[in-house]
Amino acid sequence: MKNRLTELLGIEYPVIQGGMSWVAEQNLASAVSQAGGLGIIAAGNAPSEWVREQIREVKRKTDKPFGLNIMLMNPNADEIAKIVVEESVPIVTTGAGNPAKYMDMWKAVGVKVIPVVASVALAKRMERSGADAVIAEGTEAGGHIGETTTMVLVPQIADAVNIPVIAAGGIADGRGLAAAFMLGASGVQIGTHFVVTKESIVHQNYKNAIIKASDIDTKVTGRTTGHPVRCLRNQMTREYLKKEEEGATLEELEYLTLGGLKKAVVDGDTTNGSLMAGQSAGLVKAEYTCKEFIEKIVGEAETLFEGKLWEK
Repeated sequence: MKNRLTELLGIEYPVIQGGMSWVAEQNLASAVSQAGGLGIIAAGNAPSEWVREQIREVKRKTDKPFGLNIMLMNPNADEIAKIVVEESVPIVTTGAGNPAKYMDMWKAVGVKVIPVVASVALAKRMERSGADAVIAEGTEAGGHIGETTTMVLVPQIADAVNIPVIAAGGIADGRGLAAAFMLGASGVQIGTHFVVTKESIVHQNYKNAIIKASDIDTKVTGRTTGHPVRCLRNQMTREYLKKEEEGATLEELEYLTLGGLKKAVVDGDTTNGSLMAGQSAGLVKAEYTCKEFIEKIVGEAETLFEGKLWEK
């Protein structure tokens, strides 16, 4: 399954693991990379030295390519951007901002830069800024989302840019991988299904909640604040949506979710935690190792296409 994305990144399969805060750390990232995909460490709002340690741990566990996700609103973003160079991180994905100010520094040492985008305009701007590829993330994704669906976003971005497009949002099996190719993408980014892999450090309660989820079990909070987030529905989402309807202030709403992701990932609090997950949660039925999962979806896609589409 070789194409220009796998060649660009030096990976075996065009499957990228999402940069999920509190979830995407060195254990998951190294397992995905070792399995032939692209594992990603999520810097989130973590201290810069934690990020450096995570990078070194991945390098200790695998010699395969890996990446680092940087949320550009992170107050430590400038320092983490320098760590990318100091620790020879080969690939960076970015979100929540424009990485243009770091581009020259990264390009000087050969870093591949892949921003997450939710619109055609942003994808074109990222290409002009020097991005090597873009991740077109539809509203079906878990966590922070845009408004446009993967089905319509990916082909429009693929038509608008000349760099590889990676589809994200709602993809959890080989049918999703095959569909992404048909929409013009060169690969996929998957988050929700990687949360429940055996190498994931996520609390078992969180994993079980995803496995048990149905097609209607995600809710989007924060639309009134301009920062919509998709999570599995629970007491926290019900209370949040009620407060939004009542016109609660931004401060009140933020207090409700304070530390919510840590509660879910570390403590396994499925009542008050932020169980970030995409609409694809309804497709997740079992835990696999990263290797088993990647080989499963690639095999399903190859069966659908008989191996004829990958040179696209």
